[in-house]
Amino acid sequence: MAPAIPATAGWEAIEKIETYPVSGTTGAELYASIGEHGPKLGITRTIAHTSFRLTWKRDYQTRGNDCVLASAVPTLVITTVLPKPAGKLPEQVRRSWQTFIDGVTAHERVHGDHIKAMVKEIEKATIGLAEPNDPQCRKIREKMQPVLGEISRAERQKQRDFDKVEFADGGNVQRLVLALVNGP
Repeated sequence: MAPAIPATAGWEAIEKIETYPVSGTTGAELYASIGEHGPKLGITRTIAHTSFRLTWKRDYQTRGNDCVLASAVPTLVITTVLPKPAGKLPEQVRRSWQTFIDGVTAHERVHGDHIKAMVKEIEKATIGLAEPNDPQCRKIREKMQPVLGEISRAERQKQRDFDKVEFADGGNVQRLVLALVNGP
């Protein structure tokens, strides 16, 4: 009997940053360009966006007449899309932009952390899972689906709750935008 791999062992997320160009020489112009060129989520454009691709190498083992998920190793790729000025900025605007983009990057990093936490939760909930009377390891996969669905729903809710606070009146992202647009 092979021991289960403990949660979070043997993997790290691959984190990528992609940028899209924005133009302008003032904070207001840069923000207007973000509105025109930012990543689309549905019909709405955003300042930045973090997405992920998650695949698994799962080792289902038959033990007697039972099936056990002996190990599950994720491959997690997190991609964050951020705005980047296409041209050189005046010094005061450059400093203001740097504060803005540092704050936006920190915001998106939290989204990435939520995604990593979800993967760890999946590991915890599934590695070692057993299904009696499942020598072809089919029923165990069905048994996992509601568990995975609930973990995924909880992660999406956590992301929405975080954004609700960050984008609220006086929230962190709102303050970053106002500081950029209103300038130094």
